[in-house]
Amino acid sequence: MPRLAVYALLVCALTVAAAVVSFARGSWLGVVWVLLAGISSNMAWFSLRKAKAEREAAGATS
Repeated sequence: MPRLAVYALLVCALTVAAAVVSFARGSWLGVVWVLLAGISSNMAWFSLRKAKAEREAAGATS
């Protein structure tokens, strides 16, 4: 698993937790945390798909 994907998943988990805490306290700042969670999950997904495509391309040429 690519290191960037691991970091992005970690950030995603932390932002989801921050959003839950923020909404539980009645703050609308949780909306920002939800948006950051979406961005970081997309970064993780993109990184994983890119690594998979690179592995398949390397396997096809050998």
